[in-house]
Amino acid sequence: MATGEVLREKLTFDENALLAQLTGPGGVLLKVIEREMGLRIHARGNQVTLIGPKEQVELGSELLGQLYALVRRGQVLDEGDLVRAARALQGGGEVDVREVFSDSLLITSNTHIRPKSPVQKAYVDAIRDNDIVFGMGPAGTGKTYLAMAMAMSELLKHEVKRIILARPAVEAGERLGFLPGDMMEKVNPYLRPLYDALHDMLEPDRVEQMLGRGQIEVAPLAFMRGRTLNSSFVILDEAQNATSEQMMMFLTRLGFDSKAVVTGDITQTDLPAGAVSGLAEAGQLLRGIRGIGLVQFTERDVVRHPLVQKIIKAYEARNRRREDSEVG
Repeated sequence: MATGEVLREKLTFDENALLAQLTGPGGVLLKVIEREMGLRIHARGNQVTLIGPKEQVELGSELLGQLYALVRRGQVLDEGDLVRAARALQGGGEVDVREVFSDSLLITSNTHIRPKSPVQKAYVDAIRDNDIVFGMGPAGTGKTYLAMAMAMSELLKHEVKRIILARPAVEAGERLGFLPGDMMEKVNPYLRPLYDALHDMLEPDRVEQMLGRGQIEVAPLAFMRGRTLNSSFVILDEAQNATSEQMMMFLTRLGFDSKAVVTGDITQTDLPAGAVSGLAEAGQLLRGIRGIGLVQFTERDVVRHPLVQKIIKAYEARNRRREDSEVG
């Protein structure tokens, strides 16, 4: 078939009710696939017709087949799921959307958390398979949230005895000494995102019980010095703001039967000018060591508002222009 020729392909599905779940009320979910894949799609009865360029029709056919298989398994898909699935297939390489969306982290009987992109799935698998994992990339890609979900899952299955959540207390030029209150009151604003993730997964009363019993500990990175962390799941968030010395200190705290997940975005450091980001340095020094996983997220993995991806792309383009002008 000549390049650019329009292809029409008709797909037949065996259950109208399941197809109706996939297409959504009034075909609203099919419109999402149309937009993302650059196709025209028509549904009637148990048949769906795809019209467009050959390559896109083939990808659209593969996407609908995989999504239909997920719906058959009882999975409920929303607009965001379809957007991410379409973009994953168009990203190149062989992507099994069914495998990505079928993975589930059981937190409670009513709370299941699932990866939403191939990279998120690779990240979850890396945490399962390694004792130390670095998750690096832009905000909104689920690095901290998925690490928290993995930690909570392991705690509730009694695979670890406690979760420790840490963050460097470095933010946008503010100094702790200028903030009111005692030390914990000073650092609480920096740790708030970690508390928010906890409360998103469990009832507030249960979170408070776990905090009170020491099953969950939230602390600034500086409090890790001198400790040995056994039977723990340790998460270091916003690690781009850890210095080289702090990163080495943190990584060498890991004890027996423990895991550490280190998350951050090396393009968003708030360290003083000239200071080396411990996250960037560790990513280079420790790459390839068995038992250490490194997962790189991109704007394609952002699971926040769709505009966030466009904002990230705009800033990345600006940074590249600056780098090119400096080289020139």
